[in-house]
Amino acid sequence: MRRYVGLMLVLVGAVCWGMGGTVAQKLFQQDAVNINWLVSIRLLIAGAMLLIIQLLLKNRTQILGVWKTKQSAARLLTFGIFGMLAVQYTYMASIKNGNSAVATLLQYLAPVMIILYMVVRGQNRLTRRDLIYVSLALTGCYLLLTNGSLSELSVPASAIIWGILSGAALAFYTLYAVPLLKQYDSLVIVGWAMLIGGMALSVIHPPWRIGEATFQLETYLHLGFVIFFGTMLAFWFYIESLNTLSPKETSLLGSAEPLAAVVTMVIWLREPFGVFQWGGLACILAMIFIMAWQKEDAKAQT
Repeated sequence: MRRYVGLMLVLVGAVCWGMGGTVAQKLFQQDAVNINWLVSIRLLIAGAMLLIIQLLLKNRTQILGVWKTKQSAARLLTFGIFGMLAVQYTYMASIKNGNSAVATLLQYLAPVMIILYMVVRGQNRLTRRDLIYVSLALTGCYLLLTNGSLSELSVPASAIIWGILSGAALAFYTLYAVPLLKQYDSLVIVGWAMLIGGMALSVIHPPWRIGEATFQLETYLHLGFVIFFGTMLAFWFYIESLNTLSPKETSLLGSAEPLAAVVTMVIWLREPFGVFQWGGLACILAMIFIMAWQKEDAKAQT
């Protein structure tokens, strides 16, 4: 029963992540919500919620314990600004300038960027398996962004640039957080990182400056979905699933995120998604599946 609960948690979390991006797209493009305001308010509220969950359900001493050493405090501040804030802002900027599907799929280039970074630094050798990952990622991006024709991009160049930056930020986010996650609960690290990122952006754009957005009941509901389901609940469910599932299973089911983003964008927002773009989606999903499967096999052999 615990295994089935874990499967349901990671699947629901991934779908909420993907749908959250599409709902954010609607807030940007139809309700004129300011990106700086949305990112800051999303990080502040979701971060506070995650720390409250840690306070009520887990080891509460870690909430302040992470600040007791200069090394962990400095790393947490760096992670919050250049990791969490960078990932959230670039992802949302890609959605605002393009759409949630392209933004989500470009962000999934992060594993390939990590592979190339490790090879350049001489920490890993480029293997045949790595070449397969890179080939699938490049093919998927080509089909996704051009829809099979080089003469016209499917989204503006600004959306592509922000999406690639989002993938790079996620690669940094993944690598830089490892030492912190070995010492403290993930809810503590991510909760504080969200608060730090939200407060840093608030210096530039205070949360009380809403801007020119037209807030109606529907707008508040969409905003609540992005913060509660698309951010806080999605992350919490994903972390909880790791207690009963293997990393391979969580990674495979986590690939429902880009699929949910595409499906909700096409059905709910009625945005076009061409045949070649579906092929690009298939290539990137294949890369995620193969990478997750091989990673788990490698762990089993060690």
